[in-house]
Amino acid sequence: MKLSTKGRYAVTAMADIAQNANGQPLSLAEISGRQNISLAYLEQLFGKLRRAGLVSSMRGPGGGYTLVRPPHEIAVSQIMAAVEERLQATQCSGEVGNGCGTAGTRCLTHNLWERLSAHVHLFLQQTTLEDVIATEIAPCPAVPDFIGLVESSEDSHRD
Repeated sequence: MKLSTKGRYAVTAMADIAQNANGQPLSLAEISGRQNISLAYLEQLFGKLRRAGLVSSMRGPGGGYTLVRPPHEIAVSQIMAAVEERLQATQCSGEVGNGCGTAGTRCLTHNLWERLSAHVHLFLQQTTLEDVIATEIAPCPAVPDFIGLVESSEDSHRD
């Protein structure tokens, strides 16, 4: 599962507006400067965000972008969908009849990765822009430190 810069940058830019706009339009140049994201890339993303009805634009001096709805009404999943970001843990193409196996069948672990994709989607659906800017989302303590586990395992095998 890979999250591209498209999804990361779109969420970051929308969070920037939610945090800094104070009811006024923000220019993409301001967002670009604060978040170190290419202005040309932001222009592409905001065309999609505008067409999806998540932001509105105002032209001219003092123009820029504003959120169409309050931050607590915009889910991260909506932003990801607007910029056509698909987070899918399976290797399947998603087309009917095409599986992730070499023969066009489902691989042995397909259902595992499909369930993981569902959990990620649910998390992004339940997380709003307000959540992103209002609180730090702490890492889940149940998620193991795989590097630490591997190093610990290697150390115990040396003893």
